[in-house]
Amino acid sequence: QVQLVESGGGLVQPGGSLRLSCAASGIIFSINAMGWYRQTPGKQRELVAAITEGGSTNYADSVKGRFTISRDNAKNTVYLQMNSLNPEDTAVYFCNLHQYGANYWGKGTLVTVSS
Repeated sequence: QVQLVESGGGLVQPGGSLRLSCAASGIIFSINAMGWYRQTPGKQRELVAAITEGGSTNYADSVKGRFTISRDNAKNTVYLQMNSLNPEDTAVYFCNLHQYGANYWGKGTLVTVSS
């Protein structure tokens, strides 16, 4: 089994920054992808950013240039640095780990961007 625990969400003013963290534990294989998704009420969960064990990254167009995903393989931890936040970034952010065809999810952390 795999457990994912997110942290770092909260309330931030427009233009501000937050850093999300997600620590994975359990049976973690060396080849995997980790990422962040977000969801708002009434909408589907959408990919924000993902990173492979080798460091290849993928970003949603809406966050390119503002968000940076990184990971520490030794700690099985993925990070999401979010800068220049705007109200449209308000959502519950979910950590994801994908390995050998299986997807695992964290419980989510709420990010609210508001003045």
